[in-house]
Amino acid sequence: MKKRKNQAGFTLIELMIVIAIIGILAAVAMPMYQNYTTRAQFADVINATGPTKLSVGICLQGGVLANCGTPGNNGVVADVGATGANIASITTALVLGVPTITATGTAAAGGFTYILTPTINPGGVTWGVTGTCLANGAC
Repeated sequence: MKKRKNQAGFTLIELMIVIAIIGILAAVAMPMYQNYTTRAQFADVINATGPTKLSVGICLQGGVLANCGTPGNNGVVADVGATGANIASITTALVLGVPTITATGTAAAGGFTYILTPTINPGGVTWGVTGTCLANGAC
C-alpha cells in the first residue's frame, strides 16, 4: 500500500491576502510617515528662534516694546537668512508697535511660518504663537 504524503505550505489565495494586507498598511503608513518627517524638520526652525527670542526677551526687560523690534537695536540679534536645509529665514520686526519674530521653514520643512509675539507679565515674558504651522500641527 502506498502512503500519501500531505503537502505543507500556503495556497495562492492565502499569499494574495497577505500581500493585499501589506499594501493597505503601506498606503496608510506612508502619508503618516511623511507628515512626521515634515514636523521633525520644522522642529529645526522652532529651535533656531531661540537666540532671537532670548535677545528680544532681554531687551523687553527694559519695558519699551518699540525698542526691541529692530535687529541690532538694544542687543536684538540680526535677522537670519537661509541656513541649513530647513530654515528659510528668521526676521524680527515691529508689528503694530510690538516686536514680532517670524520664522519660515523651507519646502523640505513644509514651508510653514512660525510667528512669536511677546507679552510682558510681572513674572517675565510669555510668547504667543501663531502662523501656518499651527493649522498643520508642526508647532
